[in-house]
Amino acid sequence: MTSTPTPLLCQIYKSPRQEEMFLYVDRTKGLEVVPETLLEGFGTPQSIMMMVMTPERQLARVDTARVIEALKEKGYYLQMPPGGDARTRDLAFDVSARFDDRTPE
Repeated sequence: MTSTPTPLLCQIYKSPRQEEMFLYVDRTKGLEVVPETLLEGFGTPQSIMMMVMTPERQLARVDTARVIEALKEKGYYLQMPPGGDARTRDLAFDVSARFDDRTPE
């Protein structure tokens, strides 16, 4: 018998500083789990929606499994804007590479 994964309730915020930068946060943990350094670079989070994250849910630009894994492990997931070099974006926002959505090199 296969167990069904427990869905995660996720709050999604957009950055006021960078278009198409989003922060997914486990609703049960809230913003308290997000490092202060990340929030300083992100700006004051602007709530845009809440959704139930399940492996079956399709997201436009990010792998749902990666988001769910990060939510379970850290309580948040940072989705960087599309295009460009992630390292350059990190430097521009003073966001450490450990917070971004890049695949390890």
